[in-house]
Amino acid sequence: MVELEQEVERRQRLGPESAARKALIASSYHPARPEVYDSLQDAALAPEFLAAAEYSVSPGADLKGLLQRLETVSGEKRIYRVPVFTAPFCQALLEELEHFEQSDMPKGRPNTMNNYGVLLHELGLDEPLMTPLRERFLQPLMALLYPDCGGGRLDSHRAFVVKYALGQDLELGCHYDNAELTLNVALGKVFTGGALYFGGFFQAPTALTEPLEVEHVVGQGVLHRGGQLHGARPLGTGERWNLVVWLRASAVRNRLCPMCRCEPDLVDDEGFSDGFTREEPTAVDVCALT
Repeated sequence: MVELEQEVERRQRLGPESAARKALIASSYHPARPEVYDSLQDAALAPEFLAAAEYSVSPGADLKGLLQRLETVSGEKRIYRVPVFTAPFCQALLEELEHFEQSDMPKGRPNTMNNYGVLLHELGLDEPLMTPLRERFLQPLMALLYPDCGGGRLDSHRAFVVKYALGQDLELGCHYDNAELTLNVALGKVFTGGALYFGGFFQAPTALTEPLEVEHVVGQGVLHRGGQLHGARPLGTGERWNLVVWLRASAVRNRLCPMCRCEPDLVDDEGFSDGFTREEPTAVDVCALT
């Protein structure tokens, strides 16, 4: 009971502490690459990604047509891949992230599993970069790929960058995400190892057998359901930086928390927080457990 109370208190502090860090960064931090804070431009995005998004909003667009514009990693597991960012944009974003990491600014870490990385909303990259990416490009794709998982009703996200390096985090254990859907983009740098691996949908980690392995390709993003069990193999050499975007649909999670699989008991918090809302959606499409 004491440990549970401590965890509740820790989580209650997360929102105010994050808001304080964001305010300090906004007032005192000097970016190395200020252009990455400009509104998202098509020039930052890979032509394949732009084409897939454009198709997704075209009259008569359907899943079959979209899949012709993506790489299907696993049809059974519904895992897909597509180039997302150009190489110059990946390089500029990496330079900015490294500059921030080396600064004396306070840093909130992505989650309890990753000790190295950056929360993009604290750095001020949610409004110019991540929200347009979700609203203009990812939602049309996800609506066709995952209509049963709230893909067409994504109304918030949590975006962060994770870093793996020798002497720091090397791998990531089996888990599923606090998200309806996930985008994972390899930003760089030069590395070996660290492949993603996938198990079943909401499969118990102890039951993981014959996982599917997916190698990282810089600039390319892997799309999957948040409930798909996954992890990362140990890094061999170099440094690996990945952008992870947890995409959330309150129409789904308001009815069923993706982590505990229970109806949520809500408390107020800062910003998007965990993606729940107090408003009842007019319709609910709940991701089937298959």
